[in-house]
Amino acid sequence: MSLRSLTRLESVSRASPLTTRVRLQHRTRPQPVHAAHWIRNHHLSAIRLSSIPQATSSTTSLSPFSTPPRAPRGSHIRLSRLPTSISTSFVRYCSYRRHNMCRLAGDTEHFGGANPDPTMGRELLPTNVIPTHYDVTLEPDFQKFTFEGKVVIDFDVQEDTKSISLHTIEIDIHSAHIKSGDAVVTSSSAITYDEATQVSKIDLKDAVPKGKTQLEIKFTGQLNDSMAGFYRSTYKKPDGSEGILATTQMEANDCRRAFPCFDEPLHKAKFTITLIADKNLTCLSNMDVASETEVTSEMSGTTKKAVKFNPTPLMSTYLVAFIIGELNYIETKKFRVPIRVYAPPSSNIEHGQFSLELAARTLEYYEKIFDADFPLPKMDMVAIPDFAAGAMENWGLITYRVVDLMLDEKASGAAMKERVAEVVQHELAHQWFGNLVTMDWWEGLWLNEGFATLMSWLSCNHFYPEWKVWENYVADNLQSALGLDSLRSSHPIEVPVKRASEVDQIFDAISYSKGSCVLRMISTYLGEDVFLEGVRRYIKKHAYGNTQTDDLWAALEDASGKPVREIMSIWTKNVGFPVVQVTENAAENSILVKQNRFLRTGDTKPEEDKVLYPVFLGLRTKTGVDESLTLTEREGVYKLPDLDFFKLNANHTSIYRTSYSPERLTKLGQSAKDGKLTVEDRAGMIADAGALAVSGYQKTSGVLNLLKGFDTEDSFVVWSEIIARVATVQSAWIFEDQAVKDGLEAFVKELVSERAHKLGWSFSDKDGHVEQQFKAMLFGAAGMAGDREIITAAKDMFTKYKAGDKSAIHPNIRGSVFGIALKYGGKEEYDAIMDIFRTSNNTDERNTALRCVGRAKDPELIQRTLEFTLGNEVKSQDIYLPTSGLRSHAEGVEALFSWLTEKWPEIYKRLSGNPPILGSMVTICTSSFAKPEQLEKVEKFFRDIDTKSFDQPLAQSKDAIRSKISWLQRDRDDVATWVKENGYKKANL
Repeated sequence: MSLRSLTRLESVSRASPLTTRVRLQHRTRPQPVHAAHWIRNHHLSAIRLSSIPQATSSTTSLSPFSTPPRAPRGSHIRLSRLPTSISTSFVRYCSYRRHNMCRLAGDTEHFGGANPDPTMGRELLPTNVIPTHYDVTLEPDFQKFTFEGKVVIDFDVQEDTKSISLHTIEIDIHSAHIKSGDAVVTSSSAITYDEATQVSKIDLKDAVPKGKTQLEIKFTGQLNDSMAGFYRSTYKKPDGSEGILATTQMEANDCRRAFPCFDEPLHKAKFTITLIADKNLTCLSNMDVASETEVTSEMSGTTKKAVKFNPTPLMSTYLVAFIIGELNYIETKKFRVPIRVYAPPSSNIEHGQFSLELAARTLEYYEKIFDADFPLPKMDMVAIPDFAAGAMENWGLITYRVVDLMLDEKASGAAMKERVAEVVQHELAHQWFGNLVTMDWWEGLWLNEGFATLMSWLSCNHFYPEWKVWENYVADNLQSALGLDSLRSSHPIEVPVKRASEVDQIFDAISYSKGSCVLRMISTYLGEDVFLEGVRRYIKKHAYGNTQTDDLWAALEDASGKPVREIMSIWTKNVGFPVVQVTENAAENSILVKQNRFLRTGDTKPEEDKVLYPVFLGLRTKTGVDESLTLTEREGVYKLPDLDFFKLNANHTSIYRTSYSPERLTKLGQSAKDGKLTVEDRAGMIADAGALAVSGYQKTSGVLNLLKGFDTEDSFVVWSEIIARVATVQSAWIFEDQAVKDGLEAFVKELVSERAHKLGWSFSDKDGHVEQQFKAMLFGAAGMAGDREIITAAKDMFTKYKAGDKSAIHPNIRGSVFGIALKYGGKEEYDAIMDIFRTSNNTDERNTALRCVGRAKDPELIQRTLEFTLGNEVKSQDIYLPTSGLRSHAEGVEALFSWLTEKWPEIYKRLSGNPPILGSMVTICTSSFAKPEQLEKVEKFFRDIDTKSFDQPLAQSKDAIRSKISWLQRDRDDVATWVKENGYKKANL
């Protein structure tokens, strides 16, 4: 599942308060835990995530069934069937496994089912019966917002039993019968429901003997508007009327909202889905259509169609999907199986062309590098108007937010194109990682999300090498991981999950970003070819089954002969990461390096600093990069030819921060100017320096001076990191003296204006993908910092744009122009942007307007934004957008928390069905605070509130506030003095 919509591109800034960091204080030396049998020096092959390895054999077919020709689908509104021209030329684990994890006792051929370890303390269903097949029939009522359903479940009965327990939420069970063919063997004597565990227990009149049996349940469910389970999504039709479609979102634990089931990843089964709907509606599910027949609806008495789909392969419940609604589509047959993009009439279906073509190329690419066929007979990708995450990898039926699938290349900028590509490729990678091979329980979520994240960058680089995504990986993915993992309230990659209610909170930067960074690090250690060979063995061995992290390590060990599990388990089973402090000995030409856990809050306790990580040092000197050095102890001494030039963590492929002396940092700044450091080195060095200033390893003024020295820098990625680091300071200083805040803004203007003017803000077809983003970023940064010429240009563009000239603002700078208009304007500009939101048919443009309205600082406009947020115009999926803009100024931050406390019952009622969005709102409304009394207000408000569905985001917000409090106590005067001494003051506009 992609969370892009709730993370990088939809947030105010990666340098928002949640990405500030704080100081680690060394205490008494605790007893270490480390890779005891490691030899210190391990050879590390250079990472080359760039090319397809030569397959040693033909592609393995993993299909569990024959693939018939795709059956025609019923009653499609078909706008086009354009053949898509797609190029076929390419640029660019087991330790001892738990017994019976992927099989039934005595059944070595069956890969579904579960045998959970009772010692794990997980809240799991009893395993007296194991589901093997679900036959599900559903009919939604679009007037009452309910659905009628019947499910027939085939079970393997493990022991004589008189009860069966299944997961349900908001399901009314009408009847439950044990059947043999059409005959009823026994029925329920009582049905009870445990709301805390979401389990319905069906007591039977007679015991069911060991063997095979069939349970039929008839039920009614809620076609809810919480974007969970089987739910309704609304959109505006071309004629202005409201359209409704029924769709699904099962991950993590919401298949139980659609039908009674064993809603745990280990319980893989086959699913046969039948949908009953009006004849004019399109019906989709994971598989292709087996049959379509006329039926009389038991619900309405009218004649409808029953669309039955072929059985799925073995898969987990969270991947089941089905959709009913008015949908248009485009199709390509340039891949081995047909691929379609669907969208409701509110979207221009031709805007799905980019994703359609990319999907065909990406599936072909993944088949080659994984040496395994995509095993389903079709691939559908559907734009859903109401969608909580960014996308969901349902096997054969991927669902997306509209903005993450439909790309109007004329009306969207380069950053949006890159985002769509990454999301599409992320979800397609899941067809192997997560769908074909699935974690056995949610603590293995990172096996899904870390892999899909890494593979999306790998495939993006393969098809678009000119985008230079690996350079951006350091400033984006790595910093996201290190930002969250520097909090005490972070969690291990393999996070223990005891019950379903905990799962939603681990779909975060640890599972996604840190998980992918760990995989990239092991790929560096093994070499890409060996790493991918291990991945191929992992897929082949565990196809259609469930795995744990050790299964991946075993496959990589088998391919490489190296102690992967011993090395990598330290990284996945422990929270946090180290800071490596460097002490130079000029007399000996040596460096002493020492590792300790890094915490933003700067108050590491001895018991929190016991883990010793295998730190891949990656030492860069004048002679190249020594990738054989690994620090496995608390500290180590390394001899260098000389100390003229060196840098640790070459290209920042490893997960740690490096703390140098101020003198060495100055020298590295000069080395950057001299061309001795790569883009990744320069961006990573700036990121480390900024984070270490937050945590007290050096003064903030030292980092600001370092950034000042990058005036000749010409890399987009490095400049994005420079701007992000100053923004981090500005966000922490948001409640400080106005003169200091004005001075920091003037510093940004001095940093970026000259280069912004040099690059300009006009765009042409000759501009490269990266150059477009570079121009846009500098234009926005300079304008928001008070550059008069850019402000004038932006106001002129905005005036023409609101008058109807859509060509007046290039999509690359639309957000910046809107933001500048609001910052230096008033009610007129605010009303104009609200009008753009209300009248535009372009989702990207509407989102940009939503994202910007909060920048208006006038008290009346702030209140209008907050009232608008909870009104009917803003979909629940987008509720965080207008509020996030309010975090850009102190007035908005204060207003947000007041609004949260006043409107909490309404906010909770609206979002409680979707804990990730609720958690995001809590973060947005609290984490921008930076004063002790503000932290006290947050703690007091939530003291008597049940926070279990968002306790982790709340804890992380409070940690972020504490880090800023400590930082300001340390460096408040330092920054004020620096601003004054450098003569930075408010610009005259």
